[in-house]
Order: sequence, then C-alpha cells, then structure tokens
Amino acid sequence: MQGLWKKRAKKAAITAGLEAAHLISATRLMRGARGRGAIFTLHHVRPYEAHDFEPNAHLEITPEFLDAALSRLTKDGYRFVALSDVPALLSAPAGDAPFAAFTLDDGYRNNLVHAYPIFERHEAPFTIFVAKGLTERTHSIWWETLTLLLRRADLLHFDFGSGDEILRLENPADQYAAFARFAAFLHSTDETAAIARLDALARQHEIDPLGIVDDLVMGEAELNLLEASPLASLGAHTISHRALARLPEADAREEMLISADHVEVVTGHRPVTIAFPYGTREAATQREAAIAAGLGFTVSVTTQPGVIKTGLSGGTHYLPRLSLNGLYQKPRYVSALASGIPLKLMGK
Repeated sequence: MQGLWKKRAKKAAITAGLEAAHLISATRLMRGARGRGAIFTLHHVRPYEAHDFEPNAHLEITPEFLDAALSRLTKDGYRFVALSDVPALLSAPAGDAPFAAFTLDDGYRNNLVHAYPIFERHEAPFTIFVAKGLTERTHSIWWETLTLLLRRADLLHFDFGSGDEILRLENPADQYAAFARFAAFLHSTDETAAIARLDALARQHEIDPLGIVDDLVMGEAELNLLEASPLASLGAHTISHRALARLPEADAREEMLISADHVEVVTGHRPVTIAFPYGTREAATQREAAIAAGLGFTVSVTTQPGVIKTGLSGGTHYLPRLSLNGLYQKPRYVSALASGIPLKLMGK
C-alpha cells in the first residue's frame, strides 16, 4: 500500500508543477526556457479501457488527447517538423517559431489505426521506432506480459535471487508492488535471462508472450503501408529492446546495426534516427551516442526530459524528449512541458 501512496503523491506533485508552469507560461515570462523546440515521445494511442491495475498508464494516451495536444501546440505557435530535420534546424539561425517533432516507440498497431489519421489531419510529420524482434515476433514485451499476468493470477511463485517467494495478488496494491519487484529484478540482472523466466511463468498461466506482441505490434506489411505516407518515417529501436548501456559494447553496436539493417529491408531506406530502449541515464549513455554516430545515425534520442537547445551535450546524438504521458492528459500540460519551465524550476 505504501508504494501505491508514493505513486499518488508523485503524480500530485508533478500535476502541481505542471499547473504552476502553465500559469507562468501564460504570463509570457521565462520565454527563453523553451529553447528551439521539443521532441515528443508517445507509445500507445488508443481509446481508453479502464482497469483497476494500470502499471503502464503513462505509456498510453487517447486519440482525442493527441488531437487536442496538436491543436494546442499549433495555437502556441509551434511548427511541426520531421525528426530527421532537427540537425539542420539547429544549424540554422533561430527563428521566432519553435519546432515540435513527434516520435512513437515500439511500433504499436494503434499508431497506424488511431495516431496516423490525427497526424495527417494536422499535417504533422512523425517517426515510429521499430524493434526487429517485435516486428518479427521473436522477442516479447515484458511489461505487457507482466501486466496481463498480474491481472490474471491470484498468486505467483518466483525466485528473485534469494529462493522461491510467494507473491499474493489480492488487490491493486499487491499488483503494483509485484510489478515493481519484477521491473527492478529485470533491470538489475541479465535482461535476456530474466525475460525468458518471466515468459515461462506467463506460459504456465496460459499466457502467450509472443501472442501479445502479435496482437499489439505492426508487422512488415503494416509498416510498409504506414511508411508510404510522406508524413511517416521509421527509425531504429534495436533488436531486443534491451538496455544498451548494460550490454558489452560489441553487443550494443550489433543491436543498433542490425536494427538499422532491418528498417532498410522493410522500407528500402537506411534510417538516420534511432531511439535508445528505455532511454534513461542508466539504460543509455554517451557510449551509445558515440556508437550511434559511428553507425551513421544523425539523430539519437533518449527519454530523458528536456527541450531542444543549441549546444546540448552530445549534440544531436543524445537528445532529450518530452513524454505525452497518459497520466497528464490535458492540453495545458502540453504547453507547460513544451515551455521548458518545469525543468527550469527544477534547476535543469
């Protein structure tokens, strides 16, 4: 229960910060905080379905909110650009209108069904980052598998490294606590081996991890259909979606290279953009930025929050992004984020 209260307290604090930033932005103070523009990151875009247990709610927004967010950014004077154009924009003199680029990670089918028509309506370019292992159904999405498993099971047996434990899942608080335990375990050990054990546990409960991927993620034919649009482009997102910083350098390089090869086979074009899986400081470092640059990528993005400014550390090979977060689906919060004021207030 304590973990659930912490999540609620964190959400309340972030909401208060966004409200404050919105009010400051409305006074046109701190205009310099917004920098040259912003890169937004999204995952799922689909109609909302309520569940008592929603550990991935931050990764999901509704089509209506995406439409409202684009309308709000247009009203705020943003011009919509392709991610691949960001290096040239940063090399040119700053103009009055900031830019906004949109990216969607993992290649979910709802990006085609629900997000694409909205981007088309607003004439907004977007980049979808695809992982070869998801497109080809050779790798699972552990956070999706785990969510379904914790919703279905009443209790689980699992060894986190100190012997078999029983996890009772009698209410949402238990489920959130279990999700946090599994996530911490996956990020602190061999990720491939940990996911294999989680997938095996899911199968014991009649859940097919690769079937989940097949239900959620676009295949090559759908990616081709999407990429035919002049607004859409595909970027690399590795093979396995493992945290690159925790891999040996040769393995990290192979993940990026083969991912780029895969996108080229699907589209006929070599991708110039890549998103580092997870994208946190622990999962993606300047080492990965240097590898990406050496492989010919011109833009590499993290999930570390920030607006785009000239002279960022790492140049265009370690760019921050702003999350269109499912927990904060109000257009004024999009304005607040893009203003850069929340980060400024935090001393970043």
